[in-house]
Order: sequence, then C-alpha cells, then structure tokens
Amino acid sequence: METTTERDNLRFTKIPLINGSGVIPALGFGTLIPDPIDTKRATTAALEVGFRQFDSSERYRNEQAVGEAMQEVFRGGKIKREEVFVATKLWNNNHRPERVKPAFEASLKRLQLDYVDLYLIHTPFAFQPGDEQDPRDGSGKVIYDDGVTLLETWGALEGLVDEGRCKAIGLSDVNVEKVKGIFESARIKPAVVHVESHPYLPEWELLAFCNTNGIVLQAFAALGHSTEPKLLDDPVITSIAKRVNKTPAQVLLAWAVQRGTALLTTSKTPSRIKENFNISTLPEEAVKEISGIKTRQRFNPVVETGVPGFIPRGR
Repeated sequence: METTTERDNLRFTKIPLINGSGVIPALGFGTLIPDPIDTKRATTAALEVGFRQFDSSERYRNEQAVGEAMQEVFRGGKIKREEVFVATKLWNNNHRPERVKPAFEASLKRLQLDYVDLYLIHTPFAFQPGDEQDPRDGSGKVIYDDGVTLLETWGALEGLVDEGRCKAIGLSDVNVEKVKGIFESARIKPAVVHVESHPYLPEWELLAFCNTNGIVLQAFAALGHSTEPKLLDDPVITSIAKRVNKTPAQVLLAWAVQRGTALLTTSKTPSRIKENFNISTLPEEAVKEISGIKTRQRFNPVVETGVPGFIPRGR
C-alpha cells in the first residue's frame, strides 16, 4: 500500500526561472568536496537517488570530477543531460570582461558540457586578474582589482546568454543592495541569487526582494555548518523532527523548499545523500515555528571579503 511519503512530491518541486529559461529543481546538490574521487562518487550517488540540480564552481577545482560522474551516468541512458540542471561559477580573478568567456569555456570543457543551465558570479569582489585564484601581497593580504565593476562583469555574462551557452545568469554571496544595483541596471536580470541561508540566517529581506522581482533565492549551507551553534541540534528542529518522524536534516530542507527557495546540500556519504533527498512536506505550524527561531549566525564570511569561508587556504 502506498504511504503518504511516497505520494508527497515536495522533493520534486521545481521553481520557474522568470529571468532565464526553464525551471530549477528546488532540491540541489552542492559539489564543494575537496577530494576529486569523493566528488565523483558523491555526484554519481546524488544523481542516482534523484537529485537533478547541481552546483559547481571553477574555485572548487573539481569540475572535472563532476563532469566525469555526469557523463558516465548520462551514457548509462537512464538520465538525460536535459533532465539535469547544472550551475557553475566565475571566480574573482576572472572578473575583467575579457577574462569571462575564456573562464566560462574552461569550466564547460572541464564539466564536458556544451552549455550550463546557470552561470553565477561567485562573489561580488574582483581579485587581481591572472591565474592565481588567491592573489596575496607580501604581507598576506588579498590583492583586489579596482579596475572593473560588478556591472561590467555582469555585461560579459549577458553576452554568454546571448550566445546560448548558458540559459540563465545570477549572483552569489551578495547582499540585498548589490542585488538591487544589478537588477536595476541589467539588460538580462539575475535569475538566481545564491547565498548562505538557513533558519539562523533566513535572509527575509533578500527573499522578499527576490520574490517581488521573480528571482529565485538559492540557499547554500541549508543545514547550517558543523561549527557551533549547530543548527541540526537546535531544540525547535529536533522536536519537530521527532513529531513528524523525520531527521533534523530532512526537516530543515523541507522548510527551505516550503518557504519558496531552492537549496543546496552537500555530503560524501551515500546514505546521507539519500536521506537529504527523501524530504516530505511539513505541517504549516512547523514551518512557522522554524521561521520564528531567533538565533542569528552566519557561518561563511565570504560576503565580507570575497575570500571563501568553506574552502581551506591554498586549495
């Protein structure tokens, strides 16, 4: 006999991209995994359990492993390329307009794809142009590039959309002011804004702006982070999990989808990847209870400096 969970389609939620073409599956898999072998295994496992939205980046230095995993699965014939939403990101050392297209093409080549569904500017901070992803001066300070504006970089991304190589473009690690600035000036509007967001950092103001303007808010670190305070141990989350007979992770991911965001979750463990896909709709009062959590904590300081908080220095 069919159970309610099997009938529940929350995990298959898709959000239309008003400023891009197509839809984005709400439940996404993030590929920020340091080891390429782990990356390949995790990407394969995520595709096999049902994830259809994948996020990568040139900065993660593992696009090749992500691409290999996808190509092997596509060759198997059960899943087609057009069923999978793939995003990657432009890193800070490639913000100069003339560097954007070569960086984009290098990502496509590593991913072994002829287009991506979404291309994001990884952070609004331009670093010194060149091959060094983490350029530093003699005293170890980041070398920024003040010879280019975010709008100029955005213009180069618009050119990629014109050429049909990416179906949508967006911003990442930005605050609401930056999003407004680009939204007001851009010819092609951002389709997605990718930021850290979870009950300790709900980003209500940014979400409201995105909702009003047809932009999808995509939440990374949707389960918080392994540092304190641990969102997965929050008493509100754990008590709801017991009540609805789900894990705290499943509760947090359902909340993210039910409040209208797309999200990313990352794991190297096949059982955890399966658990993270297997979400079900929460009762409305549970969603309200989670939205009412008062703790505030940002886990990734990238928005302040453009230096990635979850990638160790030198990687």
